[in-house]
Amino acid sequence: MIGGHELTKLLDETLSPDVDVVRNATDLLDRHSLSPDFPFSLISIAAAGDKNQGLRIAAATYLKNLLRRSFYGECRSVSSSKEFKNQLLRNLLVVDPTVLKVLVEAFRIIVDAEFVKQNLWPELVSELEYAIERSDIISGDPNSEWRTLNALTLLQALVRPFQYFLNPKVAKEPVPPQLELIASKILLPLLAVFHGFVEKILRIDGSLDAETERILLVVCKCIYYAVRSYMPSALAPVLYSFCSDLYGILDTLNFEQEISSEVSWTVRLKSGKRILLIFCVLVSRQRKYSDKMMPEIIKCAVKIGRFSANISKLDHLSERIVSLAFDVISHVLETGPGWRLVSPYFSSLLDEAVFPALIMNEKDISEWEDDADEFVRKNFPSDLEEISGWQEDLFTARKSAINLLGVISISKGPPVATASQSSIVSSKRKIGEKNKAKNQHSSMGELLVVPFLSKFPIPLGADAPAILNNYYGVLMGYCSLQDFLRDQKPQYAANLIRERVLPLYRVPVVLPQLVAAANWVLKELVSCLPEDMSTDVYSSLLKALAMPDSGDLSYHPVRATAAGGIAGLLENDYLPPDWLPLLQVIVGRIGNEDEETSMLFQLLSSVVEAGNEKVSVHAPLMVSSLVCAISKYLPSDSEPWPHVVERGFAALAVMAKAWDDSVPEEVEQEELNEKWVSDRARIAAALSTLLKQAWLIPMQTKDGDDSPPQSCIDDASTLLWFIMRSVASNDVLRELKVSDLLLVWANLITDWHSWEELEDLPIFDCIKEVISLQNNFGLNILVQRMPPPPAPPVLEQSVIEAIGAFLTDAISQYPSAARRACSCVHIILHGLPYSLDDEDVKQALVASFSQSAISRFMEIQSKAPLWKPLLLAIASCYLCYPYIVETALEKEKKGGFIVLASALSSISSGTFSCNLTAESEIKLIALALAKVVEQLLVKGNPLTGLLQECFHSLLEACIRLKELQEEKKEEEQDEESEDDDEDDDTDDDEDSEEDVHEETEEEFLERYAKAAAALEDGTIVEEGDLDEDDNELELGSLEELDQQKMLESLLQRYQQVLVRGQSIPQQLISRLLELFPQYVMFFQQFR
Repeated sequence: MIGGHELTKLLDETLSPDVDVVRNATDLLDRHSLSPDFPFSLISIAAAGDKNQGLRIAAATYLKNLLRRSFYGECRSVSSSKEFKNQLLRNLLVVDPTVLKVLVEAFRIIVDAEFVKQNLWPELVSELEYAIERSDIISGDPNSEWRTLNALTLLQALVRPFQYFLNPKVAKEPVPPQLELIASKILLPLLAVFHGFVEKILRIDGSLDAETERILLVVCKCIYYAVRSYMPSALAPVLYSFCSDLYGILDTLNFEQEISSEVSWTVRLKSGKRILLIFCVLVSRQRKYSDKMMPEIIKCAVKIGRFSANISKLDHLSERIVSLAFDVISHVLETGPGWRLVSPYFSSLLDEAVFPALIMNEKDISEWEDDADEFVRKNFPSDLEEISGWQEDLFTARKSAINLLGVISISKGPPVATASQSSIVSSKRKIGEKNKAKNQHSSMGELLVVPFLSKFPIPLGADAPAILNNYYGVLMGYCSLQDFLRDQKPQYAANLIRERVLPLYRVPVVLPQLVAAANWVLKELVSCLPEDMSTDVYSSLLKALAMPDSGDLSYHPVRATAAGGIAGLLENDYLPPDWLPLLQVIVGRIGNEDEETSMLFQLLSSVVEAGNEKVSVHAPLMVSSLVCAISKYLPSDSEPWPHVVERGFAALAVMAKAWDDSVPEEVEQEELNEKWVSDRARIAAALSTLLKQAWLIPMQTKDGDDSPPQSCIDDASTLLWFIMRSVASNDVLRELKVSDLLLVWANLITDWHSWEELEDLPIFDCIKEVISLQNNFGLNILVQRMPPPPAPPVLEQSVIEAIGAFLTDAISQYPSAARRACSCVHIILHGLPYSLDDEDVKQALVASFSQSAISRFMEIQSKAPLWKPLLLAIASCYLCYPYIVETALEKEKKGGFIVLASALSSISSGTFSCNLTAESEIKLIALALAKVVEQLLVKGNPLTGLLQECFHSLLEACIRLKELQEEKKEEEQDEESEDDDEDDDTDDDEDSEEDVHEETEEEFLERYAKAAAALEDGTIVEEGDLDEDDNELELGSLEELDQQKMLESLLQRYQQVLVRGQSIPQQLISRLLELFPQYVMFFQQFR
């Protein structure tokens, strides 16, 4: 057991600036952490008032990390005994706020693991109730050792996990009993105390002391967590009176005066923010209990929303409150009684709250000048921009006002039924009649919003600032009309854009903020416009994309929003008649600024994906310039690459893939053929130069101890894939440094652990191309272990061994990765020309692949769709070295060989739930079954039932393979006719679009509950994985084997055991002899 002085010394050393001292101290603490008394000592130090604050925080932090490792790690090093939990709870009630903030995280770990998930620690609620009642402020005893704020902070940690549904597999989950207990024992009595504090607030002019304000905030948080997903029965009856207190707190908020810097006022603002979040939850999630409170909720929200006139003077927290007020109104308006409650405020809301939040203000102008990137991020979010920082920063009053304006624009009052319509209303109507009745009354967009925005004139030059600022708000307002315009005729939106937005691009001198806003309007409304408008919109956006800076004023937001608008056009299936001007603007501006270059690379990727061969034809002219631009941002050391480099690699990968896909299979004219070859060589040379600079040059300038970073391994793999496909001779192979690049790449994928489907796919494609290149040009990837001088050593294993390590790891990952890895296993084992000297490499690969596949196979044996590729990989390994696979099977599970034989037999059965579909799969299983049958016969296995089962399955597989080969041509013809039928079905779907069933909330919850259950069981299979089931395996040398001759050889040698005296279904024999009449001599007894 470690002494108190020594423990204090080690904790103090963890605060040292010396990394080695910290590491040594941490190692010693880890060793002592196994002692049962160790966590108690940490609690004592964390709560000791005579210790310095840094030491106490260090003790609390180590305890938190220790508990996390213990409860969520591999070994349980801390016993959650009653004594330990009681001591932790007692000390949490008395520590100072700084230590409490860290130590409460340790408490949350135990609460989540035991109280929430297992319903253990039942006495916790009563103990916490007792502590709250006797804490200093609530009991009125300033001498009480227990602090009210500490106790309520523990309550907050206790309730917080219940803000989310605990069991997603249940469609309608009841309130957890733990939450019901907390609500009845603690929250309900606490609301009486809360009411007393609120009354005190309303009696005085100003705020309470900071600690009391914090108590109000914590209580609001606890109620928010308690009702966010569930509604405890104890809270439902008092919800109305509690909300009355909340209205009182909101009434004290005033943003017209100068913002106070007092801590207590800041806490009051945080309480206001939390109250509005409670209102959002009650309106959107707890309608059953909130309907009668909505009128007062709306009054509070409208009052706060009107403070948007001072938005430029508000700090972020105050602006967030205004933003939430708009959100509350939006939620109410989307409910059944929403129109009745909100419509009286429409005109005043638009004029006094919403529009003031939209117009441009002093804060916008200063943000544009100080940080243009931040301005774009907050005001014009786009997929082309990198989102970073706190998500809370993105919730602005302007965004919420835009959202509210959009909800108002699509809202409609209740239709007035005439006498002639009464019979229709009271009976079941057809969908067409419903839509007709629905459109008999206009929406507020047509009656109020568009007319209001239309009264502001278009700036035509050096207008007054008020006109410019207001029109900025008009453009922001137009961005909210997307849903409204979709319900109108396309010409309505076209006229709006033509008359109110596009004229801005023709003004000689226009404010850049207006152009940026206009760009964003076009991006948001592009899907509402008719096709004949796309060309005018594209021309305007292209003009904005090419705008240069004006002196010291950056036009980056103009170009960024223009890029977003062009990307939106492309996503909406618009294809420019000439791609070259756009490409010239993009490539011409790449490299000027880091952030803008990153955005332009992303736009370039979108352009190439949309234009395909019409854009990729320009790739040879662009690639050298792009490589040069990317090279400027490549770090000289092994640090991760900056975002601009990652975007650049992604753009080059898309371009290389698109260019390769556009190459015609046969080029008749020799001149055109030479051009394709020349262009490919040009692109490959540029890509090779980039990879050499990224991978080889940094290693040659160092000692070779560090590998390059794993940044962009997916896109870099695509570039390497293209380079390998461009190799036409050994001279080109050496010129492009393919062998050196492969060694570095193989080293990188060996250490790859960031498994993501979209990132992994290029690696698997690259592996297949490596095998092809090896077969064509003899790369010597089986034995080469280091690059030739002067490059430093990179690998301790050959390329194929590194690939084998990657595939071995991939087999144990998510289903798609395992499927692709197993597909590569067949190519590596049977597609490479192994010599006698390479047998040890092949044996090692078989041992590695089979062990990983068998282990995973045994884990998911009951989930057939997932283990089929694993079984096929094991079969491939078995055909190479049966004894290695049998050893691995028995090592994994006693009787493992029997499990394999049974699985091979089952999967070849026509009645199996996930049977074989591809010809190569059936052939592989047939060959494996023949080998299993032979092994059973050679060993004299007493399991005659298993032998007979495998033999019958072998016959079935041979029959199915023969039938499949004969049906191949017929199936191709059927597929052509099916394609025609699908086209007809598509037309029918378009005609009957209005007949699509709209999913109810109950159906949605039920569907997601089933999906959650399937995800937990591991039985969920991605749609793409099912499509890959039909792909043929590349079996290499196995293609040359004749399974019919193998079967005939078995019958000749073992007819006595396999046929005579055995019970073989007559139907199976008849089908076999019908397809293979030459086998009749072996089955005379069945004729």
